[in-house]
Amino acid sequence: MKKKENMKKIVFCLCTLTFLAFLFSCMTGRAEKKPCSRAIYDCGIKSPEQLTAFFLAHKTAASKSDILRLSRLYVQEGADEHINSDIAFVQMCLETGFLSFGNLVTADMHNYCGLGAMDAEHPGESFATEQLGVRAHIQHLHAYATTADVSLKHELVDPRYSWPHKALFAASVYDLAGTWATDKDYGEKLNRLLTELDDF
Repeated sequence: MKKKENMKKIVFCLCTLTFLAFLFSCMTGRAEKKPCSRAIYDCGIKSPEQLTAFFLAHKTAASKSDILRLSRLYVQEGADEHINSDIAFVQMCLETGFLSFGNLVTADMHNYCGLGAMDAEHPGESFATEQLGVRAHIQHLHAYATTADVSLKHELVDPRYSWPHKALFAASVYDLAGTWATDKDYGEKLNRLLTELDDF
């Protein structure tokens, strides 16, 4: 009888320890969640599903399948050129008002970063497909974040790729203020969106 009771106690203790270890690992995992990098020439860490969830938290009426398709393009194209897809995606959200557009650039242009958009006579570049639009965006970030001797994996589709190499360099989102955009708070705006994305 004593043996049975002792065995029950041992099993109970082992189960309790296993449960506590599992609970601790879950809590530790949450506490050590890795934040998105603010470096442009870096790997993104968010999956297409996480990027989609972030987008839909801002624009609930958007088509989940459409956003997931776009998110997958950003993750793939970013990985191909070693450009941070997390940064590129939140920049797309900022530049397009979460795909609301409404300024010079329209949805059919597949221009997700305001590339070449200056005024009514220069409304911006147009691309035939979503993928080419995302690729041009990634390539333009590549032009800012690298030196001229770092080659592209894909054929060049960004018509404005060469000029940032002449005078501009942006290692992080903060360096895009005053270079990519005249807005001095541009880097902080991107940083705030990345901070939100950290939680997805």
